[in-house]
Amino acid sequence: MDPRVERLAEILVGYSVDVTSGDVVMISADPDGLALVQEVYRKVLQRGGYPRLKMSVPGAARIYYEEASDEQLGTLLPIELAEYEASDCLISVSAPANLSEMANVNPAKLSKRQRAAQPISDWVMKSNVRWCGCNFPCNALAQKAEMSLAEYEQFVFGATNVDWPEISRKQEEIVSLFSEGREVRIVGEGTDLKFSIAGRPGINCDGHYNMPDGEVFFSPREDSAEGHITFSFPGIYMGREVEGIRLQFSGGRVVEAHADKNKEFLLEMLNTDPGAKYIGEFGIGTNPGITRFTRDILFDEKIGGTVHIALGQSYPEARGTNESAIHWDMIADLREGGEIHLDGVVVQRNGIFLK
Repeated sequence: MDPRVERLAEILVGYSVDVTSGDVVMISADPDGLALVQEVYRKVLQRGGYPRLKMSVPGAARIYYEEASDEQLGTLLPIELAEYEASDCLISVSAPANLSEMANVNPAKLSKRQRAAQPISDWVMKSNVRWCGCNFPCNALAQKAEMSLAEYEQFVFGATNVDWPEISRKQEEIVSLFSEGREVRIVGEGTDLKFSIAGRPGINCDGHYNMPDGEVFFSPREDSAEGHITFSFPGIYMGREVEGIRLQFSGGRVVEAHADKNKEFLLEMLNTDPGAKYIGEFGIGTNPGITRFTRDILFDEKIGGTVHIALGQSYPEARGTNESAIHWDMIADLREGGEIHLDGVVVQRNGIFLK
């Protein structure tokens, strides 16, 4: 057993979701993540928990969207929600075999299923369940990141197997800084966007919900976004890659949307429901171990010196009230000429906090 895998399993079970005796733990995973799944399973048992495996089958999702009727797409079976409601902890290990499996699926079918499954995401967000999602090094993810598997393994473990309590302490300083402010303004190439975070607490993402983690986020006031933003990297959602996304906001809502590639998909997702055009999250990436774009949002939104805006569902813990079947993170790189202003004062320049 690679000691790095064992260490990551210990972090997930002992730190991220903190399994205790009697906990029912749902472990959702892809087959290529088996090495980590086995160690997570072992450590849940060692802590007195009850692990429940939910393994995916390569190709099954593609078959589902090819063959499912409108009625099937729009139906959430009671047992699907019940298995989540019966869980105390959720650990998800993603190691996909084919990243393009869903690339040509009709976006309307994806949206319909998203709406049907929203009660699950609502329950996860609003319940006391402890959950964490983690990617495991596999050839598909390494290829997407344009690395060899060995390089990608080093990259992943360098971002996950770190001193999370220390990272938590540093991020709490950012939370404290912004908790004293009201208006945030993001300035950069093709970007001048402002919104209010008054009365909205900052959330310190320190390894308890995502692995890797390394961000501080807020849910802006829903009607406050004004201005425009250009996203530096492609926006990737449901296997679709949308390049050159530019959004214009007025009254908190997207009023204009442009993209250089796959604009039709962007517009389809924005029309998923009324909440899809509002900002559900504003995040600041802080993980020093993540310095490059890998086409994997779990890592990319944590790149130190970037910010991300998520359209759609907000987080109750951040006092957000926006509701939507989507939550789509899009990243703007501020490391070369970008700034974050808080109540008119520059607090970050070129990706580095000034105090």
